[in-house]
This record gives sequence, C-alpha cells and structure tokens, in this order.
Amino acid sequence: MSGLDPQVREAAERWVAGDVDARARDELLELLGAADAGSADAATELADRMSGMPTFGTAGLRGPVRAGANGMNRAVVVRTTAGVAEWLRERGHGGGIVVVGRDARHGSEDFAADAAGVLAAAGFDVRVLPAPLPTPVLAFATRALDAVAGIQITASHNPPQDNGYKLYLRGGVHLVGPADTEIEEAIARTPDAASVPRSQDYSVHHSALEDYLARVAELSKGSPRPLRVAATALHGVGARPLREALHRAGFDDVHLVASQSEPDPDFPTVGFPNPEEPGATDALLALAAEIEADLAIALDPDADRCALGIREDGRWRMLRGDETGVLLAQHILSALDRQAHPDPLVATTIVSSTMLRSIAQEFRARYDETLTGFKWLVRAGDGAGTGLVYAYEEALGHCVDPEWVRDKDGISTAVLACDLAAHVAADGRSIAGLLDALAISHGVHQTGQVSVRVTDLGVIAETMRRLRRQPPAELAGSPVEVQDLLPETDALVVTGAGGLRVVIRPSGTEPKLKCYLQVVEQVTCGTIGTAKREAARRLSELSTAVTELVAS
Repeated sequence: MSGLDPQVREAAERWVAGDVDARARDELLELLGAADAGSADAATELADRMSGMPTFGTAGLRGPVRAGANGMNRAVVVRTTAGVAEWLRERGHGGGIVVVGRDARHGSEDFAADAAGVLAAAGFDVRVLPAPLPTPVLAFATRALDAVAGIQITASHNPPQDNGYKLYLRGGVHLVGPADTEIEEAIARTPDAASVPRSQDYSVHHSALEDYLARVAELSKGSPRPLRVAATALHGVGARPLREALHRAGFDDVHLVASQSEPDPDFPTVGFPNPEEPGATDALLALAAEIEADLAIALDPDADRCALGIREDGRWRMLRGDETGVLLAQHILSALDRQAHPDPLVATTIVSSTMLRSIAQEFRARYDETLTGFKWLVRAGDGAGTGLVYAYEEALGHCVDPEWVRDKDGISTAVLACDLAAHVAADGRSIAGLLDALAISHGVHQTGQVSVRVTDLGVIAETMRRLRRQPPAELAGSPVEVQDLLPETDALVVTGAGGLRVVIRPSGTEPKLKCYLQVVEQVTCGTIGTAKREAARRLSELSTAVTELVAS
C-alpha cells in the first residue's frame, strides 16, 4: 500500500499535467509509480520534490537538476521567468531589453532558451548571448545595454548535479528585498508551465564577449611584460575568455591545465568545482611548479570568482580570498586617479578580514562593511555604491571594475592580478614580500573558516537557535561578546581582544553552516615571523573552540 501523502500525489499529478518537458514528466511518473508500489524512499523523495518552488538566496536560485517543483528544470524556469516578466511590466519596464546568458552545465542550453522564449512572448526585447559564457559577460552586457534585467543560467561553483538562475536588475545589480519576495509572489501567481506563452522572436547579442574583453583590457596599465602564468578554468567556461583577456592586456605566456580547460558539466577531475575546496587546485599548483610560473590563477566554472596561487619559501600555495583582497585594494588605491575619483569607496563584508579598513585609512578612502553577498557590496556606502572603486568578499569574489561590472568578476580580477605581479617583479619584489609589508603596516590578520556541511537543513537552524539561547561567554580562553544580527540577517558576530572575531551564519548557496574566524597580531620591531607564529597559534586554538561550539 502506498505511503504517499494524498496532497503530495495531487501536487505531483498537477505538475506532470502542466510540465513542458516530456523527460521530466516521465521522471515524476516513475517516482509516483515507485511510491505506489510501496517504496518509502520514493514517497519521501517525491514529497521533497513537491515541497515548493526554489526561492531567491544570496545569488539567485540554485538546486539539483530534477523534475518537480523543488528543482531546476524547464517548468521551474518557465514559471520563474513568467513571474519576472510580470514583475518588470508592473514597474513600467515592459518592452525593455533583457539579456539572457548561460554556462555549460547540464540543462543550461534548454533553460536559457525557455527564459528567452517566455520574455520574448511577453513583449521584451530579448538579447541572448551566443554561446556558454562567463557570468561577468552577462553582468557587463546588462549594464552596457541599459537592460531592464539580465538572466544568467548558472550554478557557479556548485556540484555537477546542480544548476541555477541568477537575476540582475537594471544597472547589472542583483535584486534585494523587497524585490525578491515580490518576484516570488508573482511566480506563485503564474499558471502551469505549459500555459505560459513562449516565442522564438529574440535576437543574439553577438558582440557581448568582444565588448567585455575590450573593457577588461583597459585595466592593465602597462605595455606587454614578461610574466609566466599557470591557469585553470575547472572545466568551466572561462578558459578561452581568460586567455584572450590576458593576451589583450599584454600577457601571452599563459599555460592552461589541459585536463580542465574545456567545459565539462561533469567536472571529472575535481570532487567539487570550487577553488576554495581542498584538492581543487592541485593540478594548477603542479603545473605552476613544473613551468616555473610567476603566478597561478584559478577561475570557478562560471568565471566570476578568482583564486591566486603564489610561490613562497620554495613552495606553491593558494592565497586566501582576504589576502588577494588586500593586495588588490592596495594596488588599486595606490594608482587611483583622484581627480576622476575624488571620494573613493572600498567595501568588504562582515565575514572578511578587517585589514581593508586600515588600508582605506592609509589612502584616505571611505570604507564600508556590508552583509555577505555582492548584492550588498555594490550598494555599499549610500545604498547605491556611489564612488565605489573596489569591493571584495573572502569567498574569492572581487569587483575590480564597478563602473562596468557591478558584481564579482574572475577574469578582470585575473588581469589586474597579473598587472600587480608584473609591477612587483619589475621592482625586484615578490607578492609574498608585499603581503609581509602589508602585515608590518597593518598587523598580521590571520583568517580561517570552519564549515559544517549537512544533509538536513534543520540541523543548521537548530544550531543557530541553540547558540542564540546559550551564547558563548568565552572562546579559546578569551572573554567574548556576541551580537545577533537578526532581523537584518541570520548571523551571530562574536568579538574579543586581539582582533578576535567569529561570524557564524548559514550559507546562502550551499547546505553549510559557515564560521569565519579572525585574529590580529601587531608586528613589533620588525619581528614578523614571531607575529605570524603567534597569530597561527591563536587561530588554531580558536578553530578548535569554534568547531566544538557548533558541534555540541
């Protein structure tokens, strides 16, 4: 006898009747049949699939590619886009330009075609990017064309089974509340996917990549310079645009990790296609050592994130996002045209290193800390990002050209990083030495992260409730204070002496509880080695304490 809830059955049957994809219909019908045959697992999975449409998180919609309401599939994309179209028309944007792009993940081509078709039928001037391209190209095109919206089909660095739907508003910025809930309400009002009109009356924006690359080339300030670069795109769409961008900036000695240079939605050589994950950049660092590179660069699959690797004390290592962040900030501010930018603003998030604040003070620039996500960073300062010249988040996201891309951009970041590395080499210095110089001036800011990946999101919610009921009074032997950021965001900020800070929050893109750690040690009498060792010791103790705190 079937253990399937009758309401779940009814919802699944309605969804099947209104789906636009025969394969997805068959997938749900197979699950229904298995549940009817007595499979408890099938009944549980079907209930999960029909538990509701995906909602907008930190960077849009993301989820597994699967049939049903709670997944990424053609029916979900059609209904989501119909809701977006309704919301845009209600705000006077009917008939405006909308740009649609995609990466090379499973389902991306069909999802992009469906999104474009719904918008075209709704009367919008739809411009589709001609091939799988990096997310920053879509963000650039949205801003450059003064489009009323941009849609990129991508799950960025998520696992192979996922896909997503990233929405930009006018100006190429992510949506924030109340727009996100308003659009979700519009989506809920849409009919089933099969009833939503679609049209092929849209055009291809052939010059999107060329226009973007022409702008990125302007970020490098020098003539062609000798710099050997090892790079990887982690099976994503960034390899060819990266090579071309570096060529136009004067860097031609570029070597790609061959096994990872072509788009492959299965990401066969990495367990998790995120440069932050252990092992993801092993092939890159091996190549960098083999060719005696000056710099290593890793893009994530949609090329909006960039990680750098350097040679230090005879071995290669990847820089933390905070290290790259302060290096680029110093590079940008030191060369900034103050006539063009008389009141510059730099920004980072509450989970990033606080060194940027000190660097901003040195260069008499404004500084702001925002909630996590570039939807907040590009609105830093006055809510509109006025005067913004640089923003970064520790998760390898860097906005180095906010005039044209109001989001993280791995390719333009790579160009600027090569520009920095070339300048440093020309002066007979190293990037490792530049990091030491920053530490001497601003203190050793040692950062780390404790992440707890779960299969049941309820575990994260319960952990946050427990910590709010019983906040810690001390961590790693230091008295601490706890600030609760609700209702603004679901996060706790723990602070103590010596720059101790821990930010605890659920991830907005993955099933993780994330804890961001920092300690600061000042360098006295040039003893940077001593300060580094003490900071490392303190961070290790703090990491152990936080691990015990969130696991208890």
